[in-house]
Amino acid sequence: MSGSVPQRPWPRGFGRGAALTLVFVGVLGTAAATDSLPGSGASREARPRPAAVTLDGGTVAKAAARAIARGDSGTDAAQQVVSRSGDRWSTVYDKDEYEEFEQALDGRYTGVGVGARRTADGLLEITRVQRGGPAQQAGVRPGDVLKSVNGRSVTGLPVTEVMGMLRGDSAGSRAAAPGSAVALGTERDGHRASRSVRRARLDAPSVSVSALPDGARRIAVESFTRGTGDDVRRAVRDAPRGAGIVLDLRGNGGGLVSEAVKAASAFLDGGLVATYGMNGRQHALYAEHGGDTERPVVVLVDGGTMSAAELLTGALQDRGRAVVVGSRTFGKGSIQMPTTLPDGSVAELTVGHYRTPAGRAVDGRGITPDLVVADGAQARAETVLTGLGAGA
Repeated sequence: MSGSVPQRPWPRGFGRGAALTLVFVGVLGTAAATDSLPGSGASREARPRPAAVTLDGGTVAKAAARAIARGDSGTDAAQQVVSRSGDRWSTVYDKDEYEEFEQALDGRYTGVGVGARRTADGLLEITRVQRGGPAQQAGVRPGDVLKSVNGRSVTGLPVTEVMGMLRGDSAGSRAAAPGSAVALGTERDGHRASRSVRRARLDAPSVSVSALPDGARRIAVESFTRGTGDDVRRAVRDAPRGAGIVLDLRGNGGGLVSEAVKAASAFLDGGLVATYGMNGRQHALYAEHGGDTERPVVVLVDGGTMSAAELLTGALQDRGRAVVVGSRTFGKGSIQMPTTLPDGSVAELTVGHYRTPAGRAVDGRGITPDLVVADGAQARAETVLTGLGAGA
């Protein structure tokens, strides 16, 4: 088998480029990273729909070749074939888009530097503002409620679609260039403000660590880009002996499964992480030996926890290595395989699905936490961690 096996969380028609592609270990490929990398709160209407027609790369490539021979766009022809299949996870990228996704594997993306989530009462709350990024420079702060983008109300829109608007991404067009402006309408404590923010090329660290009471650590993983797994393992090793870990995967849109497996290896001493079927054959992913199997672990998830993040969550839950707290995860467990088309564009087509170590299917179902919590999930996770006997 050649090429990569990416698992793209969001379809082209649903805020294209709104999250990471998932690439299975050993066959690395590319991924799309945008402002939704740190975002959360994916809407339930974004769940995959059944009864899609399975496509193969040869069929799509032939359609593209026929279009090119007629003097038409091969990329557009391929996209039409993919759209008719009904598979919302398969998509087509032009050559420049795919190159941009390669850069995203290193944690670089164009945007304004914010993450967001949909609150229980339906508001779109800014949860993270990247230090030194365009949004922070314009005065946007965590806790601000985003009301509009370029004058368009974001009420009721999926978080991913809003993140695509911030990026300047829309179906059928490339993302806006660095330096382009976007107007944000925000509200805080009843006071509304309009801010003009210029997009920039940003480096987004995927792992951050903060101290919790009694020496515990919160390790927040916003995406699985290159080096994320080693960063998680380093953070676990650097934590005080015996201290518990809150592994925060809320809003994690996925990424490289090889990195998720490395992250799992921080808490496991070998053993199964996941299985996946592709082209009628079953394959398995295993953790490395030598992980810390003693310190208590709580995994925080929500509706924006997707793909590789769900794979990691399912592994730690099934292996009895962590208590999972939060709300049901998104449910993106299908596998896409890229096919290069005659004009250099790339079609990513669904070829299989993965399962957790206990054999649970994730696609369209998600993972149900051990303790379901809507608001106040982090506080509850810290309480659970204390109850597990965490401490320095």
